[in-house]
Amino acid sequence: MTRAKQTLAVLGATGSVGVNTLDVVARHPERFDVFALTAMRRADVLEQQCLRWKPRYAVLGDAAAASALQQRLRAQSVATEVLSGPRALAEIAAHPDVTTVMAAIVGAAGLEACVGAARAGKRLLLANKEALVVGGRLFMDAVRDGGATLLPIDSEHSAIFQCLPEDRSAWPARIDHIVLTASGGPFRTRTPDSLHDVTPDEAVAHPNWIMGRKISVDSATMMNKALEVIEARWLFDLQPEQVRVVIHPQSVIHSMVVCRDHSVLAQLGTPDMRVPIAFGLAFPERIESGASQLDFATMQGLSFEPADRARFPGLYLAWDALKAPEGSTTVLNAANEVAVAAFLEGAIRFTDIHRINEQTISALLPTAADGATIADLLALDARARAAARETARRLTC
Repeated sequence: MTRAKQTLAVLGATGSVGVNTLDVVARHPERFDVFALTAMRRADVLEQQCLRWKPRYAVLGDAAAASALQQRLRAQSVATEVLSGPRALAEIAAHPDVTTVMAAIVGAAGLEACVGAARAGKRLLLANKEALVVGGRLFMDAVRDGGATLLPIDSEHSAIFQCLPEDRSAWPARIDHIVLTASGGPFRTRTPDSLHDVTPDEAVAHPNWIMGRKISVDSATMMNKALEVIEARWLFDLQPEQVRVVIHPQSVIHSMVVCRDHSVLAQLGTPDMRVPIAFGLAFPERIESGASQLDFATMQGLSFEPADRARFPGLYLAWDALKAPEGSTTVLNAANEVAVAAFLEGAIRFTDIHRINEQTISALLPTAADGATIADLLALDARARAAARETARRLTC
């Protein structure tokens, strides 16, 4: 039987997930056509990707950068049409010729495109956890109403998904709770009082995974895991207390499902994002990912530790936000994006990230009207960013 090719739009093509997606796609040219590639700023990398893949469309965040890229591509006889801005991003995600969307944009900037792809009924590979952290119920309603196929790409959520039956209606009877694993990041063994003078370069030096700077800082504070707790609550329709976290330094077990009979199902693999990417691209089939196999004969051991509140206070903001008025997770994500950016710019200390997040979520309580539409959520996001910037400004005075 001849398999129809998937027509793929990669949102966030120049980031680590986007690059790894194209690596997997290159291994299976008979399965995929690259229809569109997008980036926020890295026009030089996007240009090289366009030369390699010759997509019908490319999108950049800035209009001037898009125009310059268009001219360079035309000079090299590449017919890719270069668009710009969030509206173009959303239109590409919902384009009728696109069958599959890899949503790999970091941050709340990917929300509108993700919702658009869901409403258009796409096969949606979700690496943009903020779509669920910010969008929550609105996003999941769009997936249901649009008939989209939602496949998680974060390694932890992909692991949970792989441990569950394809029939979602069977999940509630199967799951007692889930356990998300976390490496503990670069400061797992550091005492909390030693983190005051951590530098950005130290914070982005993740021991197991190769990631962008923002996500690497989130891993160091465990805010990345906090966002994953929120994401898991919506993806798997769980109560907050059904989502738990354990430190697993080796990053071999990517997450676990504890069933109602207390048996435990786990997904194991090397810490390589190409594994969940390949799973999402080919689901329900399995294809070569390019990742190396686990060698159990040389594996020295697997260990687990509790996620210590004193060392990782940011993690526990996840449950606080989930139990607060709906929309509080939007506030938390916005505050964290502002705080991490300020830290990477050298404006605040590493330990100030948690202070900004905690103060913002305590000060800004959403109402039911704040999550009714995308515009409402983005307005709430903007208010939270303004509050977080003001707190950051006071910390630098």
